[in-house]
Amino acid sequence: MTMKVTALYVYPIKALRGIELKSAQIGPQGIDYDRRFMLYEVRPSTGELKKIQLDSHPLCALFDQQIVHFPGDGESSIIVRFLGICPAQGSATNDEENSLKVSLEPDTGSLSRVEVVLHDSPASAYRMGDSYDAWFSQRLGVPTILVYLGDGRRAVLGKTLLPKPKQQQEGWVSSLTSYITGSLQGASDAKSASWLTFSDVAPLLVASESSLRDVRSRFSEGDLIEMYRFRPNIVVDGEGEDAWAEDFWAELAVSPANGDGAEKHVLQLTGNCVRCISLNVDYETGKPAAGELGEVLKRLMKDRRVDAGSKWSPVFGRYAFPDCCHTDGCTVSVGDHAEVTRRNTERSVWDWPGL
Repeated sequence: MTMKVTALYVYPIKALRGIELKSAQIGPQGIDYDRRFMLYEVRPSTGELKKIQLDSHPLCALFDQQIVHFPGDGESSIIVRFLGICPAQGSATNDEENSLKVSLEPDTGSLSRVEVVLHDSPASAYRMGDSYDAWFSQRLGVPTILVYLGDGRRAVLGKTLLPKPKQQQEGWVSSLTSYITGSLQGASDAKSASWLTFSDVAPLLVASESSLRDVRSRFSEGDLIEMYRFRPNIVVDGEGEDAWAEDFWAELAVSPANGDGAEKHVLQLTGNCVRCISLNVDYETGKPAAGELGEVLKRLMKDRRVDAGSKWSPVFGRYAFPDCCHTDGCTVSVGDHAEVTRRNTERSVWDWPGL
């Protein structure tokens, strides 16, 4: 059944509000600029760095970010605006004080290195500097640093999350043929391209509108539960795919809406997105939501704990790797066709160590 892409999101600074896009350039590490920056809390007594995410720091929901291109100097930047009350000042500040400009591609020559860890997968990153740290620290109420991944790389630790080489997808006959023709080298190259930015465990997260409708049906005010709570990159919808059908999706092909015979861009869906308490955050207050809207995680736990590798966490969405590792990437737009081209017969099993 053919579906359509209904929404695209990018999160240049991890944990802050997403930016909705009409079109996105996608490469091996996902949407361009996605999660290239991250915030860490600095423990005063030890100097230890603790990741800042929505589950532990719900105030992140009050930081809006937009990508702005400045034609004069050719620079592209993130403009971050804080929509709440600055804890350090106890009152709202003016627009100029409450906005911060961050270059999307900063010059790392003058930046100091810092070793960071996300979900036990380490990376060497760059500290953006004191002025950025002070701005976020004042608003989050804890000592904070902003880091840029730059040329750093995080390893994929979950073995089942890694995309399978085409030879394994197509069976032993194709594998033998590929071996004889010497084309198995491509599988090795594809594996080497499977590294991460500050995305959790895979470059992309795919979600389904039909599953969101099922979630909403569990609440008297379900329409208030927006897709952005689930922080996907690509959202699809269409007739013929029931709620939670994506649990078994293994491959999704996306093609231009008006491009008969156009090349299809393939995503390999390798694992489930197991959920945490961040689903309960109120994006208007930067706090855990009150009433039933603060029970999204709890209500999903009743019947969505379907991954044997993470049996206490409900599943919503599928992690994906773009199958375009040897190209300059591809463009995906809202309205594009999306088709499930391969399905699993059994559910994926979560195996990221320690997470």
